[in-house]
Amino acid sequence: MNEAIAKYLEYLQSVRNSSPHTVLNYRKDLEQFLAYLSPPGAQPPALTEVTHTLIREFVAHLHDRGLAKSSIARKLAALRSFFKYCVRQGRLKESPARLVPTPKLPKRIPSVLSAEEMNGFLNQLGGMGVAASGGGAVSRKGLLLPPTSSPKRQGQQSRLAPVEQGLLLRRDRALLELLYAAGLRVSELTGLNLVDMEQKERMLRVRGKGNKERIVPYGAKAQEALEKYWPLRDQLLEQTDRASSGPGPHAEAVFLNYSGRRLTQRSVGRIVKKYVRIAKVNWDLHPHSLRHAFATHLLADGADLRAIQELLGHQSLSTTQKYTHASIRQLMDIYDKAHPHA
Repeated sequence: MNEAIAKYLEYLQSVRNSSPHTVLNYRKDLEQFLAYLSPPGAQPPALTEVTHTLIREFVAHLHDRGLAKSSIARKLAALRSFFKYCVRQGRLKESPARLVPTPKLPKRIPSVLSAEEMNGFLNQLGGMGVAASGGGAVSRKGLLLPPTSSPKRQGQQSRLAPVEQGLLLRRDRALLELLYAAGLRVSELTGLNLVDMEQKERMLRVRGKGNKERIVPYGAKAQEALEKYWPLRDQLLEQTDRASSGPGPHAEAVFLNYSGRRLTQRSVGRIVKKYVRIAKVNWDLHPHSLRHAFATHLLADGADLRAIQELLGHQSLSTTQKYTHASIRQLMDIYDKAHPHA
């Protein structure tokens, strides 16, 4: 069974082009299942010895440990995918996971900012010229530098490079504008290369889940923010090229960090949280919130649901339909506040 799991993970990576994050999660889920089937000192069972009863017992074990239904559903999805692969490879006649039901999950309606709130937040970023974190000024590189009057202990030197110390305002505004303007997943944003952008037409070629490509437009506000970011990007690359005596492997990435490397998904999450703090708004905002806002605001303004499905890169229309519930909820909130007899 160990060999079959190794082959399956290799298949996910090389054939399915699954993200490293997906491969890592599936590896953990399958190893947890294998550990459940083979306690310390016991040999793991053969692949043909795994029955749907064993899988049901594993699901019950996860439930007894207090795991959330969503986590159990994900682990079961990993097992289903693995056993389907084994059937296709001729290792099994049929999947033992096919008879195991998925735990019923509550339908979650995404919490979405109104168009006015989102516009206000992004416009506030665009207007940042004076330090929002203590009185610094914006440098020529578009960085929000720390205040010069900050006292330092004698002999103490900053451990951070000047670019790292400041907030990369131009880059951060550009990536936030693009997340909202194109409804991108954070992995799609960080995976963007210069060759994927048609700036004249304001179009992106986006690689989504399963490495599927789609074409997505973006607006004038995002274009304006990008134009202001390009000089800073060039400077980040120049200082990296000087340090490494030539262009590095990240030279094609659209969004770079202070050291000239491709920005990571985790960094984008930190950037969003950082500007929520600076704006002093009590929002639980994360990168995916801007994707939710993109879809909900398009729907509220009359966009066709199937067109939104295409723009988001959803395989199933039912995935997109959750935004109709969010839109109706927003409408009801407006009604309750505005109608005199509500």
